[in-house]
Amino acid sequence: MKLDINGVHYHVEMTNRDMQEAVVFLHGFTGSTKSWQPITKSWNEFKVVLIDLIGHGETDCPEMIDSYSMERQLEDLDALFSQLDLACLTLVGYSMGGRTALAYACRFPERIKRLVLESASPGLWSDAERQERRMRDERLAERIIAGGIVNFVDRWENISLFDSQKSLPYAVKRSIREERLSQNPTGLANSLRGMGTGAQISYWNKLAKLEMPVLLVTGQLDLKFESIAEEMAGLMPNAIHKTIDAGHAIHVEKPAEFATIVREYLSLTY
Repeated sequence: MKLDINGVHYHVEMTNRDMQEAVVFLHGFTGSTKSWQPITKSWNEFKVVLIDLIGHGETDCPEMIDSYSMERQLEDLDALFSQLDLACLTLVGYSMGGRTALAYACRFPERIKRLVLESASPGLWSDAERQERRMRDERLAERIIAGGIVNFVDRWENISLFDSQKSLPYAVKRSIREERLSQNPTGLANSLRGMGTGAQISYWNKLAKLEMPVLLVTGQLDLKFESIAEEMAGLMPNAIHKTIDAGHAIHVEKPAEFATIVREYLSLTY
């Protein structure tokens, strides 16, 4: 379904509408609701809500970069949750979606019952780090617009972050590539410029105030985000950190294990 939120049409998929407790999933950069469908197809005990974030999937891709700021995305999500009558929910986010989920929990903690963050971070500590990352993201955004989506995907799927995906079955790799190729270049470029890691504020100093249960999931092959998660867990009052033998995109590489860990966590914190 499509929901008009502050002038942006968001694509939303919902199953098990009659269930009281909702679990909302936010995808990563170049992802969409399709990212989560293999994971959630048998989740009958929850109302499952999948959302295409701005600039991705079937959600609008506005020309104005201001529409893509993290602050605007958080406001849009809050309005969307209100429209869907989701009062107290579990928010699951991967990578970019994890940053967004964490930022939302910091901004609207009263909405969140539990938080599940897969390969996510609170952003960058210093202004200098953010400035350097903004410059890198701007260069990438320019390449996406100038070179087109196929050229971008050819490069993106070969970055070191996704090396562990090269051993996946052909059908899985084809599905990932098709999802990436289906994206709008303007949406991806503006997403980088508006809510990339360098564009958002740092949430590191807000972690100690998050009182809801938090599950941090990372892949053992993804050393950078393993380290980030360990540091986050040390700062959060009610967080646990689980690792899986996988790389960055755990839900893609080890979907059954990822789903089991998350569902067990949800049952323990019910």
